[in-house]
Amino acid sequence: MSAKRAAEELRERIEGSVLLPGDAGYDGARAVWNQAVDHRPALVVRGASTEDVRAAVRAARSHGLPLSVRGGGHDWLGRAVRPDGLVLDMSGLRAVEVDAGARVATIGGGALSGDLAQAAAEHGLVAVLGTVSVVGVAGLTMAGGYSPLSPRFGLSLDNLLGAEIVLADGTVLDVDESHNADLFWALRGGGGNFGVVTSMRIRLHAVPTVVSGPIVFPWAQAEAVLRGHAELVATAPDELGMVGGIVPGPDGGPVVALTPVWSGDPADGERFLAKVAALGTPIVEQVRPMQFQETFVPADARAAVPARSAMRTRSLAELGPDSVATLVAAGGDRTSPLSVVSWQYLRGAATRVAPDATAFGTRCDHFMLQIIPVWDTAGGAERHVAWAEELSRALAPQALPGGYPNLLAPDMREQTEHSYGANLPRLRQVKRQYDPDSVFTATPIPAC
Repeated sequence: MSAKRAAEELRERIEGSVLLPGDAGYDGARAVWNQAVDHRPALVVRGASTEDVRAAVRAARSHGLPLSVRGGGHDWLGRAVRPDGLVLDMSGLRAVEVDAGARVATIGGGALSGDLAQAAAEHGLVAVLGTVSVVGVAGLTMAGGYSPLSPRFGLSLDNLLGAEIVLADGTVLDVDESHNADLFWALRGGGGNFGVVTSMRIRLHAVPTVVSGPIVFPWAQAEAVLRGHAELVATAPDELGMVGGIVPGPDGGPVVALTPVWSGDPADGERFLAKVAALGTPIVEQVRPMQFQETFVPADARAAVPARSAMRTRSLAELGPDSVATLVAAGGDRTSPLSVVSWQYLRGAATRVAPDATAFGTRCDHFMLQIIPVWDTAGGAERHVAWAEELSRALAPQALPGGYPNLLAPDMREQTEHSYGANLPRLRQVKRQYDPDSVFTATPIPAC
């Protein structure tokens, strides 16, 4: 009954829409990328303004409903859709405005990476974004935001200039280096644990085109390619970003895919990227100049295939012989031909930021691995998840403590305790100040 009363109140107060179970559009509004998640919220509120967001937050509190915020819906755990709770759907706040002269974008809290990338490209600019167009910019940015542009321009969060945020009591704050600076510090790495971000100001960069495209190697060359790739990126200039993966080939068997992204002079990029192709004998080589948003295409194609999934993550200071051997063994032993291991390498500008300048905890050079078991039937999840668990355990002796909070489940205590490093005590303090009742639980912050 509390959900129905909340819905009745909100329908009278907000510009946006309110959906209850059984309403047209409810099932679409609760859907997330991972089809292993089937959460049924008590109601979905699709806000159209900051005032709508304030009203929804207050309604959730006054009616005792758990609250979650849905941006892109790309979190593998489905934390954007809390069962029996109020889901605040931010898709009505996707506007992007670009000030080309200042090289700044102002985006709504529901903007997707593709929205921002396309708007920036119209002015010959880029934002520091990840690899998938349908990921929400706010969620990506607040937890970190690994990007193939990070070696040159830092993490996504390093390019956050300011934000508007609605707190758990409905208060609206502007945060930046000069206003509510402690909260601004925490937003950059602490995730959506402090409130609902309704808009962001993001620094853009003058990169009209990049040189990029997949370079795919046969599985027989996997070990040599992975070792050579690790050596190459370790000494590469900041203009080179790299996304790597063990992914399904045309016949379902594994292949090694490297997708370099060169953000400097195109002629230099073509020469340097030839070194990537020379790591083996590619079966696919599609490197060319392109706009940055075109780099989303391979990952978007994989994400568009309906499937069930889970996630494990490890961060490795180096991709040494033992780690390479472990990855190759696991790639050959996948329990599903759809499963993937992907990685990005944090280095360059992203590692030259002081570790305490933001809440993000790992500023040393490292490979961030995503171990992603993927299956296409309702049953049999256990064996696929067990494959991911085993690979995670096997990599643990070579791994840095902690991991990427965006990918960690609340029960992954060992990694979660270390994921923010020395920044954890300050992060807890900011959490107690701005959200003492833990209304927002987007990513895990270990309790005191």
